[in-house]
Amino acid sequence: MLAAVTLSLLRGLITTLELFFLTLLFALPLGLIISFGSMSRLAPLRGVTKSIVWVIRGTPLMLQILVVFYGPGLLFGLPLLPRFTAALVSFVINYACYFSEIFRGGIQSVPAGQYEAGQVLGMTRPQIFFRVTLLQVVKRIVPPMSNEFITLVKDTALVRIISVYEIIWMGESYIKKGMIWPLFYTAVFYLAVNGLLTLLFGRFERKLSYFK
Repeated sequence: MLAAVTLSLLRGLITTLELFFLTLLFALPLGLIISFGSMSRLAPLRGVTKSIVWVIRGTPLMLQILVVFYGPGLLFGLPLLPRFTAALVSFVINYACYFSEIFRGGIQSVPAGQYEAGQVLGMTRPQIFFRVTLLQVVKRIVPPMSNEFITLVKDTALVRIISVYEIIWMGESYIKKGMIWPLFYTAVFYLAVNGLLTLLFGRFERKLSYFK
């Protein structure tokens, strides 16, 4: 029985990890772009970007999943998105907004003298950003990013609201068979994934310690 439950939960874990990695693949670059919009010198662009970030960060992710999945059909008569796609779009938008604030804080924490020194050396703005600022930003954002990554792993459980069969859904399905322990067994998988992420981020942070 344990082997059968384990295989079932592993299938759910695959969906969880797919959502996790695809969210990071799209949300990290999108978050950087949004952070530039939040810091733009163009007041209208800056205002619109900050308003969007405020709405996304101020509303529950579960609500956003429901809106993305049901919204196009109920509001515009469009066909519903595939369930996994709707979940992915919701997660990418949500986490990109959170990442954007982390990026913005990291970029703005770099002393202005760093930019000025680069300009004195004749470097262009892109050169200053990629050669001077970026590595310092990475060092500053590793701790908050590690928290967001771990939160993302756990947040994937929310997609069960639109019947995406992730690991919690698989564990809960055994309740109908009179067994609750598979639901608690899912915690082992979450702890394993988050433990691995914690170790990786700790190692990465130590490698960046030369900025001290």
